[in-house]
Amino acid sequence: MTLTERASGVRLLVFDVDGVLTDGGLWYGPDGEVMKRFDVKDGHALVLARLTGLPVALLTARTSKIVETRANELQLARVFQGRREKGPALLELCDELGVSPAATAYMGDDVNDLPAMAACGLTACPADAVDEVRQAVHFVSRHPGGRGAARELVELVLKATGRWEQALAHAAPRR
Repeated sequence: MTLTERASGVRLLVFDVDGVLTDGGLWYGPDGEVMKRFDVKDGHALVLARLTGLPVALLTARTSKIVETRANELQLARVFQGRREKGPALLELCDELGVSPAATAYMGDDVNDLPAMAACGLTACPADAVDEVRQAVHFVSRHPGGRGAARELVELVLKATGRWEQALAHAAPRR
């Protein structure tokens, strides 16, 4: 099956956070985690997916108020935080949203993402993912985590599912 064929069957996008939607850096102050850096273009792509009827969810082993804030801002379908066992969590997420894992795309960057990826119809990672993940996925982005990798996957799926023109219309409505 080609990459485009896999992408054309996607009905749910799921992303890890640290190292995928962020550059993987964790900034700590005296009271704990204080900052994460998110890419605005990645975020805009997630909004475009949502606006075209393609739900987006986050699945992360860490728990962070920052992630909750970002997900609320983007109006994502669901956020699973503190889920170290990502395989079962992905199945639960798919069940909750009524989407088959085979119709799910997952982007992760480290070996703890592999169990979730094993169930998905389309798997992806940023360019700077660990070797084991880069070797296991269907699609390796040209961009590193937190620097456009998520956007590249979203565009691939939107184009393959025939939603790209609709996304563009949402992004730049005609006058």
